[in-house]
Amino acid sequence: MSDTRHFLSLLDFSPAELGQMIQRAIEMKREHLEGRDQRSFPGKVLGMIFAKSSTRTRVSFEAGMAQLGGHAMFLSPQDTQLGRGEPIEDSARVISSMVDIVMIRTFGHDIVERFAAHSSVPVINALTDDLHPCQLLADMQTWVEHRGSIAGKRVCWVGDGNNMCQSYINAARQFDFELSIACPPGFEPDAHMLEANRDRVQVQHQPARAVVGADLVVTDVWASMGQEEEQQERAALFAPYQVNAELMSHANSDALYMHCLPAHRGEEISAELMDASDTVIWDEAENRLHAQKALMETLLLANS
Repeated sequence: MSDTRHFLSLLDFSPAELGQMIQRAIEMKREHLEGRDQRSFPGKVLGMIFAKSSTRTRVSFEAGMAQLGGHAMFLSPQDTQLGRGEPIEDSARVISSMVDIVMIRTFGHDIVERFAAHSSVPVINALTDDLHPCQLLADMQTWVEHRGSIAGKRVCWVGDGNNMCQSYINAARQFDFELSIACPPGFEPDAHMLEANRDRVQVQHQPARAVVGADLVVTDVWASMGQEEEQQERAALFAPYQVNAELMSHANSDALYMHCLPAHRGEEISAELMDASDTVIWDEAENRLHAQKALMETLLLANS
């Protein structure tokens, strides 16, 4: 099992491999729009393990696997013994003996690591409390489609130092851009990740200052799944961190803005920006489908 390739974080692939995957995603998107048959993996089965609810992740992986000619199997905590009556390690051995690839959306990052360590097939991290690497593939694909290479550019994260923010730290390293993080005091991302990437990542607490010179501004909800009880308290703390036209006026004039969705309009991002005619947020959402197809193709071929 040790030579099986997984995608638990952006660091599992080299910068060159990630670049190739983005180009392949763009190519597969074009093929799909042209109506080309992409069913190159007939009979392959994707096991989709969800401990957290989802719209985009489920639809994109299920549709993507169908377009590749395979089948996707939805497994919710109500339907399986994963992490309840059976150790994760045992579930990994059993499930991986019956499917060809697995995606997991769960809470603790250790869960996907333990599952992958005992899986005989590729495992994809479809979101944990620590990281959301699949979303970064879609975000980077969106940037490349609209602006070309992101190397040497300046990106600003505005909001909570959550799993998306931490994935942007890894992306800064792998895609070679500078990252400025604007968050309220006490809501910074993981200190070890910041220290390991201090040559290209900085944190400050004034959004208008943080976005100066930014080519891309990114945000996410202020309270992630499992933090709903903190919503009101967070809303007060994060109010100055809304991404809106005023904040974007401090960034570069042609800066893009992104949001991984679902968005709370009028909270972390203004409805005005969400509905702007030139927004790339809807491209970003659609690109989850194409980026993940490229990812699944890469992993299935690498482990064939």
